[in-house]
Amino acid sequence: MIGGSCPGVYVWLLCCCSCVQPSDTADHTGLSLYSVSVGVKKMVNATTVKTKPYTDQKPGTSGLRKRVTVFQQNQHYAENFIQSIIAVIEPDKRAAATVVVGGDGRFFMKDAIQLIVQIAAGNGIGHLVIGQNGIMSTPAVSCVIRKIKAVGGIILTASHNPGGPNGDFGIKYNIASGGPAPEGITNKIYDVSKSLQEYHICPDLKVDLSKIGKQSFEVNSKPFTVEIVDSVEAYAEMLREIFDFAALKELLSGAHHINVRLDAMHGVVGPYVKKIVCEELGSPADSAVNCVPKEDFGGHHPDPNLTYAADLVKAMKGGEYDFGAAFDGDGDRNMVLGKHGFFVNPSDSVAVIAANIKSIPYFQKTGVKGLARSMPTSGALDNVAKALNMQLYETPTGWKFFGNLMDAGKLSLCGEESFGTGSDHIREKDGLWAVLAWLSILAHRKQSVEDIMKDHWQKFGRNFFTRYDYEEVESDAANKMIKHLETIMFDPAFKGKKLSSGEKTYEVAISDNFAYTDPVDASVSKNQGLRIIFTDGSRIIFRLSGTGSAGATIRLYIDSYEKDPKKIYQDPQVMLAPLVDIALKVSQLKENTGRTAPTVIT
Repeated sequence: MIGGSCPGVYVWLLCCCSCVQPSDTADHTGLSLYSVSVGVKKMVNATTVKTKPYTDQKPGTSGLRKRVTVFQQNQHYAENFIQSIIAVIEPDKRAAATVVVGGDGRFFMKDAIQLIVQIAAGNGIGHLVIGQNGIMSTPAVSCVIRKIKAVGGIILTASHNPGGPNGDFGIKYNIASGGPAPEGITNKIYDVSKSLQEYHICPDLKVDLSKIGKQSFEVNSKPFTVEIVDSVEAYAEMLREIFDFAALKELLSGAHHINVRLDAMHGVVGPYVKKIVCEELGSPADSAVNCVPKEDFGGHHPDPNLTYAADLVKAMKGGEYDFGAAFDGDGDRNMVLGKHGFFVNPSDSVAVIAANIKSIPYFQKTGVKGLARSMPTSGALDNVAKALNMQLYETPTGWKFFGNLMDAGKLSLCGEESFGTGSDHIREKDGLWAVLAWLSILAHRKQSVEDIMKDHWQKFGRNFFTRYDYEEVESDAANKMIKHLETIMFDPAFKGKKLSSGEKTYEVAISDNFAYTDPVDASVSKNQGLRIIFTDGSRIIFRLSGTGSAGATIRLYIDSYEKDPKKIYQDPQVMLAPLVDIALKVSQLKENTGRTAPTVIT
């Protein structure tokens, strides 16, 4: 035994290396926590609190997102939704169930975690696994759920939305696969929330989120355990199995190392970057910036794009760094930049990873089962799939569709134009994984980001792509614009119509609202985005996004393929200007919404 033992005292050792071998003392979670001493359990009682239901707690696959003030000021609001989540876990399975809990560090997270602990205990859940200080990235939560075979997980995040007292907050439920709850589960949660009359809670139960180890309780004579774990280690262990860490270490700290700049944007990825990229792979400590998670993300918008990650863009343009990346609040999104600020479009990013997929040892072992992209994402991945004779799936926006394909053994690599890339190693998009995938390609090819990208376009052609985001548009105005579009697009005379801007003319081949039939379960998802597809393959797409907490976000996507080697290096905004002009005219976006310019251009 290490250390002394006395009643009520717990001593735990976190094993971060292979020097300690699993034995009968290993914790059943498989997170390499080794019990040294077990103390007296604390006795607490559950109580039932009467409440009234709310009608606005319908979660999407991104969970329930609202302003922080909604969760704080509406009586029982957070408690009701947490109770509704717990309610979908079968009562007879709760005592043996483990639920993983973590968040991105944003304002109100720690308060919400204490409520989750108290309500989970009050509802008979047997075991919670929580990241130290509540911190655990969305990819890491998915990893841990799968590693320990948990029944599911609760993630406290509003992803790339702003934080702080006046920012956004979110509560999201992931299922046993590690992926976001599918619509069948989110509908059950919503149904419970609409009729909820009471919730069960242990108001006197408090946990210390700062100390790694177990805190044991007895709730109404039944055991309840809260296990605080190293937020990074299980995830790092997984990455060691995926990538060649020796090659990455040589790239980042060897004799001919490259200089990198990684911006965690004061989100959850900071501790992961520090421990994995700096401490383990040897990149200098100052190559990672903004690595302390903050409740308000340092006053910034934690969305890794050219607008909100302007500091990184400026630093990269100076020429000091060969590779740059930024991450969002909860760690599932990423942006990649090359020297002098060379921007890698997310649609291109997943295509390059696919074209160089054998640079990653994981795929050498598993093979490539298939590729997939969301419908609004450019067709760059399609070009790779066709050239390499790989199966390609086009899905609606939402990681759950990829998860279905992965669970069925049909998919290895996927991506969305919204800065999300991932593979079947977990069931969430994964920002740090994507960055290590790029670094693996750099190590293998020994070329710059820009040269790799240009070689790719020479070989496969280039999809010029842009996205215009109009954020927090008044909902009625946004819906009016969509109705106007539907009236025009669904007129039979629209097919074959020629639309012009300047010297460019495009002929309409298809105009529809994208629908998807899942090849795994045959479920049908309709109304996934308005598409105008032209005879040359160019596309204009309109969607209303559900990831914001106020109003509506209108997203306009423009995609156009070019294979002429003389044209592939031109500015995307110049190349796509005629299509953007046509899109704005057809939709009458300015007339319907009053918006004269987008909030963000990607």
